[in-house]
Amino acid sequence: MTRRPTLPGAAELFRRTDAAPAPEVTELPSISATVSSPALRGGPARRGDGETTAPLTLVPGGADDADPLASFRQPTPAVAPVRPTRGRAQRTERTKHDEKITVYISAEELLALESARLTLRGQYGVAADRGRIVREAINVLLADLAERGEDSVLVQRLKK
Repeated sequence: MTRRPTLPGAAELFRRTDAAPAPEVTELPSISATVSSPALRGGPARRGDGETTAPLTLVPGGADDADPLASFRQPTPAVAPVRPTRGRAQRTERTKHDEKITVYISAEELLALESARLTLRGQYGVAADRGRIVREAINVLLADLAERGEDSVLVQRLKK
């Protein structure tokens, strides 16, 4: 018994739309035959009598509509697997945000934001990406503005 994997043949993946079905292929072609095959390169193939045949195309419904690679595929889990956290807080599902803005910040501000992210994770066990930190900071500033008005941190800093 050979250790060479058995993959689906061309007859299982492709079928002609202008002719009768081709005989089933039971053995894989050699590498040299694959490289030299015009059908695999996408060009027209020439038969021994000089007649040109159309290249093979993938057609839905070919090979009894069976998925020839189904035995090789792993089933897709309904829920993403939970990774070990090594003492960190569990990740929650991502929230989809509908709107986007672009904010330009200095290298120092970006470094401070990344440092805050690492501090939150390392010292407090809070896993948050930079976007979530920025959204939370905005929420805190807007709540402070709504509560304190003229005396809010945001108004005082923007007046400088």
